[in-house]
Amino acid sequence: MTKTLNVYFNEKAIGQLVQDNHGEINFTYSKEWLEDPRAIPISCSLPLQQETFGKRQCRPYFEGILPEEEQRRLIAKNLGISAKNDFSMLEKIGGECAGAISFLPEGEKPTTGNNQYHKLSDSELATILKELPMKPLLAGERGVRLSLAGVQDKLAVYVKNNKILIPLNGAPSSHILKPAHSHYDDLIFNEYFCLKLAKHIQLPVAEVELKKTEDINYLLVKRYDRIVTQNNQMIKRLHQEDICQALGIPPTKKYQNEEGPSLKQCFNLIREKSAVPVLELEKLLDAVIFNFLIGNCDAHGKNFSLLYADTLTLAPLYDLVCTLYYENIEKRMAMKLGGEYEINKIRSSHFDKFAEDASLSKPAVRKRVMKLSDEIINALPRIETSHSGQEAIAALIRKRCENWGKI
Repeated sequence: MTKTLNVYFNEKAIGQLVQDNHGEINFTYSKEWLEDPRAIPISCSLPLQQETFGKRQCRPYFEGILPEEEQRRLIAKNLGISAKNDFSMLEKIGGECAGAISFLPEGEKPTTGNNQYHKLSDSELATILKELPMKPLLAGERGVRLSLAGVQDKLAVYVKNNKILIPLNGAPSSHILKPAHSHYDDLIFNEYFCLKLAKHIQLPVAEVELKKTEDINYLLVKRYDRIVTQNNQMIKRLHQEDICQALGIPPTKKYQNEEGPSLKQCFNLIREKSAVPVLELEKLLDAVIFNFLIGNCDAHGKNFSLLYADTLTLAPLYDLVCTLYYENIEKRMAMKLGGEYEINKIRSSHFDKFAEDASLSKPAVRKRVMKLSDEIINALPRIETSHSGQEAIAALIRKRCENWGKI
């Protein structure tokens, strides 16, 4: 039996995602969207065209909207659907997604101007955060249709007057809430510290706060793909996609050693798609250097995104973590740097090779590494540490930056 989901760009229907009798999906832009002078493709990998995109072409983008690994398995179990069925997953939870895209069954239309939310008391929020590991994204709760990519516990929420609300029936969210990790309870303090460090040296970065309800710590990240207007009353969705989606690479291959994107591909994408590539290439270069200096080995293709506002730009940085702080986490980087995966083996010669691969100036890259390492060293004392792990992370990062000048 053929099934159809209407794909919306904000409140405008722009195409259809179809699952055929064999369970395969395809996507077609609507005639009205193709004729709209303001129309943009939903992905660099899905350019505007009349022809239908088959499964191989469209699945990386649509699968990339959904949660991954254990999160996805638990959601499927809670909803009574197959974990491998992208269509059913989007049908069930695709009401509020990353970017400006949402999904509705035929015959249903998005709510406009009548957004619904459920305000949480402190005790309700604490209960939800405790249950979140077994009930990811609150999938199955009445009226809740939220999707966020990734493997970490998280929840899309709306923040108003310092209160947390759950979006219902496709209403837009304003923040992403991340509770303390079950295995790495200091992970949110790690991420908070690294995001604040990036902001201190004036890198574009997602805004973040550390919060607590009852005895549960959580991270509250302001969404860069949402604009709150009119005295915090209206939310506008901005479109975005991660680099894996833009390159047509499924999330199961987000690491380079699993056929995922390389730094060369990332830089070529920005050079090809950006209206002002010089500025965006500089931002991407800073992101690569910063992740290296803080010891983040998990900077894979889904941890960099493109933002579609007036022009295509590199989105603010997010998911910045010093993974070297954890002894049992892989020391191999998600993407090779100058032909080397092992982060502790990287030398200036590897940055030269990286510059060559990315068609950048070798002297300029070397100079930028030194400048950022100096800026990080100067910024570290100005960042307040509220957790013992943050002090250890600061010391580790300082040592890495100081040692860089000696190799």
